[in-house]
Amino acid sequence: MHNSYDLIVVGAGALGTFHAYFALQRGLKVLLLEKDARPMEATVRNFGQIITSGMAEGEWFDYARIGLETYQQIQAEYDISIRQNGSLYLASTALEMQVLEEKHARYQAIGYPSRVLTAVQCTQRLPAVRASYCVGGLLFEQEVTAEPDQLIHRLLAYLVARYELDYRPATPVREVTAGATGATVVDARGQVYTAAQVLVCSGRDCKLLFPEVFAQSDLQLCKLQMLATYPLPQVALPGSVLTGLSLRRYAAFKSCPSFGELLAEPMVADLREWGIHILFKQAVDGSIIIGDTHEYADLAQADNLDFNNADQLNQLMLREARRIIDLPDWRIQRTWNGYYTQSKSREIFQYSPDPRIHLVTGIGGKGMTSACGFAKQHLTQLGYQA
Repeated sequence: MHNSYDLIVVGAGALGTFHAYFALQRGLKVLLLEKDARPMEATVRNFGQIITSGMAEGEWFDYARIGLETYQQIQAEYDISIRQNGSLYLASTALEMQVLEEKHARYQAIGYPSRVLTAVQCTQRLPAVRASYCVGGLLFEQEVTAEPDQLIHRLLAYLVARYELDYRPATPVREVTAGATGATVVDARGQVYTAAQVLVCSGRDCKLLFPEVFAQSDLQLCKLQMLATYPLPQVALPGSVLTGLSLRRYAAFKSCPSFGELLAEPMVADLREWGIHILFKQAVDGSIIIGDTHEYADLAQADNLDFNNADQLNQLMLREARRIIDLPDWRIQRTWNGYYTQSKSREIFQYSPDPRIHLVTGIGGKGMTSACGFAKQHLTQLGYQA
């Protein structure tokens, strides 16, 4: 039967697409269905920072290392916008620098390369950094960035060309069921597809498929605001640039001996209230992406996180950003929102209403970094051996 597959994946964001990638590598016949004409949710509404160094040690750090290696392997064969231009964490106080040095020592012990930089070395790498802010930094030269408005689209094109992936955008799914011989997927036009197993990687769309499951879950929605300047080709800001506020949010630093002391330090109230930690990344057109905020709501109240982009929050981010770097032009070309789901109790939400149907979402803000490695391991768990 033409519409029969080994695996059907619903949702062509990073999580769904990398499941499809590793399934194709295993020789499976794969169908990837995407509700929109192009993926347009969390996978394209982020910085494109792939931050292995920000993951907590253990399985998610391991997933991130797999992802880093996989991104580089694909890029060597097909341009998916990956650039090896490193990640630099900037410290603004002696205590932040102490945390970075503790993390450096730990990474040395487990064989993940990093390099401690002095304040002078930081400004040599990033001339725009204000001397009044920076006391030093920690550099991960092996880490990469991507262009979020290009990556997933190029990756999908690569999978279609290289592995003959059956990819069908603009194909919303209305029903996923299981029967005696496998699983059945019905799209919005009534087209029927069958497979041995179905993966539903629906991102924040928790209303259309299995809404009763998601209603009983502990998933919450997170809304982020980001900004981008006009192109500034005269500014050199390579790779991912993270700041002292990032140390307080990223899971990797929670194991540092001085983390508790850092977390106990006073923090500007409105930055804490809106979950602001300042990140920078220069896009290929020379614009500087700045962010981000974090607002949360349980799924039942998810509609409260509307599409508005509050100027108050943009100004809070810009005020802090100006304290960190000096740009010749702070005019903002565009602002936008990103949304993702995350579980309150676990690193990712997984539920199988049937042994042949698997819901996978709620990866939180680490999808660009860790979805790839997770997908590879998850397929093995489902019985698809490499």
